[in-house]
Amino acid sequence: MTSGRTFDCSLDAERAGGLVDAGSAIRRGELVVMPTDTVYGVAADAFNPTAVNLLLAVKGRGRDMPVPVLVASQQMADAVVEAMSDAGRALAEKFWPGALTLVVRHTSHLAWDLGETRGTVAVRVPDHPIALSLIEQTGPLAVSSANRSGNPAPVTAMDARLQLGAAIAVYLDAGPGPDVALPSSIVDVTGDQPRLLRAGALDVERLRDVVPDLQTD
Repeated sequence: MTSGRTFDCSLDAERAGGLVDAGSAIRRGELVVMPTDTVYGVAADAFNPTAVNLLLAVKGRGRDMPVPVLVASQQMADAVVEAMSDAGRALAEKFWPGALTLVVRHTSHLAWDLGETRGTVAVRVPDHPIALSLIEQTGPLAVSSANRSGNPAPVTAMDARLQLGAAIAVYLDAGPGPDVALPSSIVDVTGDQPRLLRAGALDVERLRDVVPDLQTD
């Protein structure tokens, strides 16, 4: 397949064909750019270490910054999480799908290599129909913002193409993202108390409405 093939997902026929093509690319170990509810992301099969390493190389990102995983549902998350704390469960029920990433302990037997995770994984259910449709056919995807490290995160497919070019097999173009494209908020729920690692689209007050003992640095 020609690298960098773009599908206009505002057209029904192109969206359907693009999702099939993107799913095939993921299964071949290639990279796909797709829209999410925050910014455009570059996706790889979470269970293909070669594909994940390619994602890191294309971004210019080190293994010391592990790649988050996007799933399509709480049930899919349960399959990769060792145990979800009560705080994590409450946050997921309130904000998934949406701009909340939870750092959890992953199931020990999973055959994946997302970087230097130290037994944890950052997981999220995105609130975007294209992303969810792709994940439903591929399973969990390792996804990071579709930019070279140090550059602005892309809010259009063209922004992503200008940075990543032919390293991407398929671009799924769903038009511009949100006017203010804040990244997801990241909460670590592996300890006794939930801890905010990154403030993002969900502010501290909204998170504390659900988990009043949220710790901030």
